[in-house]
Amino acid sequence: MPAKDIRRNRSSLAHQVRYALRHPERVPAYARRALRDTWLRLRHRDHIAYYRAVMASDAARSAEAAVGHNPSKETWARIGRMQFDYLTGHGLKPEHRMLDIGCGNLRAGRLFIDYLEPGHYYGIDISPHILLAAQDTLVREGLQAKLPYLALAGDLTFSFLPDHHFDVVHAHSVFSHSPLNVIEECFAHVGRILAPGGFFDFTFDRTEGEEHHVLREDFYYRTQTLTDLAARYGLSARFMDDWEKLPHRQSKMRLTAVSDRARTVGS
Repeated sequence: MPAKDIRRNRSSLAHQVRYALRHPERVPAYARRALRDTWLRLRHRDHIAYYRAVMASDAARSAEAAVGHNPSKETWARIGRMQFDYLTGHGLKPEHRMLDIGCGNLRAGRLFIDYLEPGHYYGIDISPHILLAAQDTLVREGLQAKLPYLALAGDLTFSFLPDHHFDVVHAHSVFSHSPLNVIEECFAHVGRILAPGGFFDFTFDRTEGEEHHVLREDFYYRTQTLTDLAARYGLSARFMDDWEKLPHRQSKMRLTAVSDRARTVGS
């Protein structure tokens, strides 16, 4: 996979023209996305409602396509395994309670569910269509006895979840599709649900140039922007350098509560 270009502005006209000239075969697909983006933005002013409609559109074509820009089943499985191997190698234990934000159709969730003790996996997603696909994955993998929770969410306030319950919170390819106000909502509330000593791992599309978004589907942030935002809510951010060596275009950060007092203030 090509190295990350962390200064490129993908929203600029110059970049889009160069990309179209290099990849003319991809222009029709992008044009369809742009038309869909315009239509859905007119219908849904709220970003969560907008992206739920995007997921419904993608899931109607393929559950795998809705999770990862139309991967093959092999790529779908490989990226799920990469998430699992990284997290189990960086602190996730079978006895931990895990919240998987944007669990999708359980690309990685199926592996976490199998690994964790029964009832210790809680997956949430904004898309009812993808949660139905997640149920199909559970049946296909024979994981019903592990009693995972799967819940539809309309925001990232976690108001229906208990205080200090989750040892690990995980969000893969969620903030890459989220405007800053959605990320801030998550940071403002995730400290309340983290257990003492718990951590929150998330990926994001990184730029060290101008922050930007492409349509309303793909958002690019500076590391410092997210670090400063986390600090505002009593969370310390660590950039996960070794993730950068893996074949994935997004970057990863880990948040932990600065202290129990800071966690209370941040919630």
